[in-house]
Formats: sequence, structure tokens, C-alpha cells
Amino acid sequence: MAKRDALRELQSRLAERLQAAQSATQRSAWLAVECEGQGLLFPLATAGEIFSVPALLPVPHTRPWFAGVANLRGGLHGVVDLGAFLGLRGPHPVGEPWREQARVLALNPTLGSHSALLVDRLAGLRNASQLSPGPQAAGRRPAFAGATWLDGNGRHWQEIDLAALAAHPLFLGISL
Repeated sequence: MAKRDALRELQSRLAERLQAAQSATQRSAWLAVECEGQGLLFPLATAGEIFSVPALLPVPHTRPWFAGVANLRGGLHGVVDLGAFLGLRGPHPVGEPWREQARVLALNPTLGSHSALLVDRLAGLRNASQLSPGPQAAGRRPAFAGATWLDGNGRHWQEIDLAALAAHPLFLGISL
């Protein structure tokens, strides 16, 4: 009887610790990327697979920040040049050396968007213990702009809500 109670207690403690670890990871785990030197954080829960820059098929009559369509693991994805979309720079020219560090991040399929983001480079993973809340920008911000964070070196990181981005009217309005 005592062994059975001890086993139940152990299972209960393990389940609580697992639940706490999962919720902490979901709240504070980000994929860090850079676009034109700007640090951006994407929640891991809504980020998908990362690819080297594939061949991009241009689509006529689309906005300059729409890089084209790419075949990612057998599925067609619209690729948005995130730096150009955010107004940090113009679109990347095709065939330039930027492609070596650049990556394409597919959005998580649970978002229901066959979209991917072209970013200048990956900067690793971040969690809440590595960052502190930063100053929030004044004025009007898009719905997909989350909190601003500071790392230990004082660098600013802008959180991007990928679910809100995937549903944003400008992101969806690729046609001219």
C-alpha cells in the first residue's frame, strides 16, 4: 500500500513538473533572426521549419516585398522578404551573396498559411532568462508587433506575433 501511494505521489510530482516546464517553454522560447541588422523574435510555437534559400519563382503583379513562390518539402509557399515588408530596406536582388546567410522560415502549418519568411540570418534561440523587458515604442504599431526586449549586451529585440502577421491584411494583400 505504501509503495502504491509513493508511486502515485511520484507520478503526480513528475506530471506537475512536466506541465510547468512545458508552459514555461511556450511562454518564453523564441527563434531569434536578423533583418537589416534589426533583431526579431518569433515564438517557437508558431515558427515552422527553417530552409536555405530555395529557388524562388517570381510572381508578376505582386508587391516588391513578395519574393515569390518556393517549393518547400513538396508544398508551395508564398515567400515574403521580411526586411522589405517591414520597410527596413528594399527587396533583395536575386543571385547576390546575401543568400549564403539568409534563410527561409516556413510558418507553422497550424496557422493555416502556406507562407514563409525570408530573413537575413538566424541568430539562435532566446528565452526569458536571457532577456529583460525593453522600452516600448510610442505611437501606432501593427497588430503583429509584440513586446520589445533587451539582451545582456543592451541589444533591442522586437517580438513578432507570427499568427497575427499571417492574418494581417497587408501581409495577405500581395497583389498590386
